[in-house]
Amino acid sequence: MPRCCPNATRRIGRSAARRAARRTGFTLIEVLIVVVILGILAAIVIPVWSEASEDARRQSFISTARQFADLAETVRAKQGFWPADSSSGEFPPELAEWIDEADWVGGTPIGGVWDFETGDNGVIAGVGVHFDGTGETRDDAYMQRVDATLDDGDLTAGLFRRIAGGRYYIVLDD
Repeated sequence: MPRCCPNATRRIGRSAARRAARRTGFTLIEVLIVVVILGILAAIVIPVWSEASEDARRQSFISTARQFADLAETVRAKQGFWPADSSSGEFPPELAEWIDEADWVGGTPIGGVWDFETGDNGVIAGVGVHFDGTGETRDDAYMQRVDATLDDGDLTAGLFRRIAGGRYYIVLDD
């Protein structure tokens, strides 16, 4: 550039710099596209995460129910009799040596309350869940998935079964 026009170079440089500064932000369309993509990803991930969470709750219920059943068997072996029948959600005192009462009365991981059944509903002894309106209530379809892990997937027979409406138990003796 000739020496006579030093300001012209500065004006061209400033103009290009202003245009560049105006283009550094995102347009509304670009932002909307990102939001839509994030929404699609969330729609895919949330149900998967929710199912994984539900599987964990179901597995926690199964594990705890097995533990309570094993402890009831221990009581029978040591004392010669099953823990006494308790009202739904009421702690059987015979289990106090092995189970923290708060773990029993706090309800199950899948809703409902823990219950020990002795000589009622067609079983001599059983431990399980009673959906009595406390927390969530589960239907037969849900409990069949529990039964498929614990037993044979048939709620009418076997180790784990529905012994009455809203009552699903590991049957220890029948």
